Amino acid sequence: MPQTFRNEPTGRRQGAAALTTASTDTPDTIRVIISGGFAAVYREVLPEFERSTGIKVETGSGASEGTGPKTIRHQLAHGTKADVVILSREGLRALNEDGRIRAGSDTGLAAAPLAAAVRSGAPKPDIGNAVALRQALIDAGRVVAPSSTSGQFFRDNVCPRLNLPDTVRLTLEARGTEAAEALRAGKANLSIGPTSELVQETGIEVVGLLPPDLQLVQTFTAAIVSDSKSPDAARRLIDFLSSDTAILRAAIGRAGMERPRG
Repeated sequence: MPQTFRNEPTGRRQGAAALTTASTDTPDTIRVIISGGFAAVYREVLPEFERSTGIKVETGSGASEGTGPKTIRHQLAHGTKADVVILSREGLRALNEDGRIRAGSDTGLAAAPLAAAVRSGAPKPDIGNAVALRQALIDAGRVVAPSSTSGQFFRDNVCPRLNLPDTVRLTLEARGTEAAEALRAGKANLSIGPTSELVQETGIEVVGLLPPDLQLVQTFTAAIVSDSKSPDAARRLIDFLSSDTAILRAAIGRAGMERPRG
């Protein structure tokens, strides 16, 4: 079963007026599987949703893309039950192909660009353009990224364009949390990932965003799982997470994200 988050008190109650009290036929509990990109925002605002609606949420985690048991796709394919998934739009495409998403239920929540990070206290290299980023990667030598959407993009698109020498070793970890741990432990000197994942990790510091011509801005998206037993409650959660309330705007800003455009 996926790892369960512990809800964190937010202390902020803005936006509660936009929510109605749960009806008597609303289920007590719904289940969510979420990737790391939107997780910091989600954890911050979830207590407000539960308090305002009376709906409890059990939360598991999984990677948007990749292979193996830590991906959301693998978990759903092997019997893990969920009502809502939240992951990159790229990862959602595969779930749609598998027939695991209710048609028309997907909603973009927030977008995050790719950034680089170093261990806390380490010098921060210049990565403002392609030439500077290439030199920063060469100087770092050991680079880590998640094996999900961001790491695959960096491996398949950024590295070839920069024509990096063999001295640069890229390691892809299953999750962004594991990539951050590798950086903290000294197994890598530079980490690449969505800014929203990097800013929530302790012991590392964000250097800056990747240059625009080497950038991937991921839209993290919520959708209802096709075999959900509680689609109405699932929709209420998605509507809350996509609502234009002060609590959501503040949390999204702190995570270095923006609402999707268009």
